[in-house]
Amino acid sequence: MPFAASQGVAYAALPTAESDIFTQQIVPSDARTELVRQFFHKYSSPLEPYAQNIIEAADTYHLDFRLLPAIAMQESNLCAKAPAGSYNCWGYGIYDGKVTKFENYQQAIDKVTKTLANDYKTQGLETPTDIVRKYTPSDTGKWVNSVSYFLNQLQ
Repeated sequence: MPFAASQGVAYAALPTAESDIFTQQIVPSDARTELVRQFFHKYSSPLEPYAQNIIEAADTYHLDFRLLPAIAMQESNLCAKAPAGSYNCWGYGIYDGKVTKFENYQQAIDKVTKTLANDYKTQGLETPTDIVRKYTPSDTGKWVNSVSYFLNQLQ
């Protein structure tokens, strides 16, 4: 039944002048951080809270941001198989029964990134194919293939 003009219609929620104004704050964010965080989350890595630290370290030392996560995945399944209490997810300084330990993940991220920059990149060793010769010289191709695979997953 249609409303008659005499019935009057009341609107319960008329917009006010203030509600017509929408404000939105756009916060710049680095998509690389979210990409790394999601990668860590997918594999339930304790490194997830350190995604931003990895990006910052990579930027500081001018490295590919994907390199640390890819090496960590190959060396320890993103810390799942790291030596207990070592915070060493990168197989850094682990050989012949020796285990390099760090006080925390942040220290490990800083040290491994700095080493890759100063001891590898400065010698022209930037890709998995180049890095493997010094990082794990006994590799038969598995390391390069795995690290390359995970680099590609992080694109």
